[in-house]
Amino acid sequence: MKIFKSFKIKKIKFKNRFSVASMCQYSADNGNPSSWHYSHLGKLAQSGAGLLMLESTAVNSRGRISKKDLTLINKKNEIEFKKLVSFLKSTNDINLGLQISHSGRKGSAEIPWIKSNTSLSKKQKNWITCAPSAIRRHPKWPVPKSLTIIEIKKIILDFKNSAIKANRAGFDVLEIHMAHGYLLHQFFSPISNIRNDKYGGSLNNRCRLLIEIIKEVKKVWPKNKVLGARVNGDDWLKNGTSIKDCTYLVNNLKKNGVDYVCVSSGGIIPKTNLKFKPGYQVHLARQIKEITGVITRTTGMIDSLNQANKIINSNSADLINIGRKFVQDPYWLIREMNRRKIKFNIPNQYLRCF
Repeated sequence: MKIFKSFKIKKIKFKNRFSVASMCQYSADNGNPSSWHYSHLGKLAQSGAGLLMLESTAVNSRGRISKKDLTLINKKNEIEFKKLVSFLKSTNDINLGLQISHSGRKGSAEIPWIKSNTSLSKKQKNWITCAPSAIRRHPKWPVPKSLTIIEIKKIILDFKNSAIKANRAGFDVLEIHMAHGYLLHQFFSPISNIRNDKYGGSLNNRCRLLIEIIKEVKKVWPKNKVLGARVNGDDWLKNGTSIKDCTYLVNNLKKNGVDYVCVSSGGIIPKTNLKFKPGYQVHLARQIKEITGVITRTTGMIDSLNQANKIINSNSADLINIGRKFVQDPYWLIREMNRRKIKFNIPNQYLRCF
C-alpha cells in the first residue's frame, strides 16, 4: 500500500504517510512541557506514524491561547523542550515537528474543559489581546487592540526567535500556524482584517505578514530540515476567504521556501457555515495540491485506514494528519501494519504484544 511507503521531504525521511496531529493540551508548566506532555506524547511516539506534531506553541506570552499554553520564548523553554525531544527520540525513531503560533484576539481564554469558548476576566488575570483590527471574535469577547506597524515587526521577530529555539531543541519539522482563527489567519481573512495600510485591504496585503514571517524564519531554519504551514482553505462564511484565496497564499508560500502545507478551514469566528463530516477538508487539500503542486497534508475526521488510503491513492494529499483516533487507540496503526506484515520499529518490551 502506497500509504505505508516511506516519503522524503528534503533530507528528512518519513517512514510512512501518517502524521499524528498537533493537539492542544492546555497543560504547560510556566510555558514548559509538563509531566502530562511526557505521558501523552510518549504514547503517541509509539504509534507507528512517520511524524508526531507537537501542539501549537506561542511565540510570545501575549500570543498564548490560555495561561496553560506551551511557549518557546526563553532559555528555560528551550531547555525543557530539548529534554522532551531527547526523551521522545530515545523511545522511537519518529520524526518530531513543532507548530508555532500567535493566538491574536483568540487569546486570554479559559481552559476549554473549565468553560469552553470563554475569555478570562480581570479577576482571572486576563491580558489585552491584539489583532489586525479592533474587531471582536464574538459579542461576548473583548475588543482586541489593533496592532501598530512596530508591534507587527516585533511579532515577526518573535516567530524568528522561536524558530531558532525550535531548531536548537532538536525538532525535524517546523510548522507556522496560519489557520484556526489565530493571529495570522486574522490578517489573512477580510472578516477580521479591515486595515487600510500595507497589511490590509487587498489579498496581497492580507498575505503580507504571513509571507514576511516565512521569509524571516527561512533565514534561520536549517535548509536540510522541513518548513511547513497550516493554512486556511475556506472561512465558510459569506465575504470570508475561499480556496482561491488560499491557493494564492500557498503559491506565495511555496515561492518563499515552504516545503508543505496542511490545509485546514473555519475558525475565524466561533460558529461558521462549516458542516462536519468524514474527510470534510480533503477537497480543499486536493485543490491546493493540483493547482500549486506543493506537498500537501490533509486533516479532519479521518479515522480509518481505508479512508486514508483512498485519499493517498487518489492523489488528494501526500500526508494524512490524524489526531483523535491516535488518542482513542494509540496502536491501531501498528496493528494494521502487523496484519500486512509491514516492517516497523517497536520497542523490544512490546514485541510479545504484537
